Amino acid sequence: MPDQSNDSLALHLQEQGLDLAHEIDEQLQRVAPDSPNRALYREMLLTVLRMAHDDFDRWNAKITLQAIRELEKTFRTLEQFKGRRKVTVFGSARTPIEHPLYALAREMGAVLAKDDMMVITGGGAGIMAAAHEGAGLAHSLGFNITLPFEQRANPTINGTPNVLAFHFFFTRKLFFTKEADALVMCPGGFGTLDEVLEVLTLMQTGKTPLVPVVLLDVPGGSFWQGALDFIHNQLEANHYILPNDLKLMRLVHSAEEALAEINQFYSNFHSSRWLNKTFVIRMKRPVSALALKQIQQDFADICLNDGFHQQAYCSVEHDDPKLNHLTCLGFAFSGRNQGRLRELVDFINLPHNWAKADNALTAPMHESLAD
Repeated sequence: MPDQSNDSLALHLQEQGLDLAHEIDEQLQRVAPDSPNRALYREMLLTVLRMAHDDFDRWNAKITLQAIRELEKTFRTLEQFKGRRKVTVFGSARTPIEHPLYALAREMGAVLAKDDMMVITGGGAGIMAAAHEGAGLAHSLGFNITLPFEQRANPTINGTPNVLAFHFFFTRKLFFTKEADALVMCPGGFGTLDEVLEVLTLMQTGKTPLVPVVLLDVPGGSFWQGALDFIHNQLEANHYILPNDLKLMRLVHSAEEALAEINQFYSNFHSSRWLNKTFVIRMKRPVSALALKQIQQDFADICLNDGFHQQAYCSVEHDDPKLNHLTCLGFAFSGRNQGRLRELVDFINLPHNWAKADNALTAPMHESLAD
């Protein structure tokens, strides 16, 4: 949406004989004549001009410049890996090679690579090195952080284009979640717990799309079970979280279980997005009429009005025509219980709830769901 303060600045400068908005439009027409994102780039440029006009603080300007450069460089670098499923693996950098967790993380990387998924880590030692060692360079991405003291990426990715260096922790954290189709959490220290809780907070509040969050520990390990006990006995019991918030994560004790959890999540579910005020779940297959009826009944608590509507992919969702073969389940999601949304995803992923091929939907999505 256009920023009203940007419009006010453009009008103010125009009154002074500087029609910068018109000049920006002309330059964008030359640089990106066919881009559907020109309105967004226009707002970005006007925002920078507003900062220059206000000129409050040099430090603010330097932070903004560094952040924009870091974002642009990372977007450009990751473009070559677009379309590949990626799994972010978190865990302690201090886990020694001889520890059973190291072997488990290495196996995790190997099974993900065998299933043609890329493994994202912070690029360091310990769990991160083990996951990349198992995955191999072709299936590894490292999001390293630049620190005042010497820090090198792990041997698998060090010195390759597969490691990206970040100046800011906040931009690095953004890409850990933005690029992840799933997250695997191994035991670790403050940093790992910070990352786990931030991911769960973003997912609980709907600020990041729903993806599998897998807590991975060795057989008989008590790290994540102890954390889950605390969450249940303290956070849930004191009503600090909703009971269904615990549905956002799953505890497993092997790499195969973790992979199965990820693959099960995407067995029918593809992705989700908001179209105006309608929440849309994209599915590889439609659900049956009986399953849709059950959804209407069992998940009415997360639907504000008008019920659930299943239709063929909307042609006006022009962001990616390659998704036109998908079916959409649209509804007015309350947005207040992401754990229940996860239960809905689990429901549509059950094979017995899928429609038979000869009953596939062909009707177009309602125009009201268009951008």
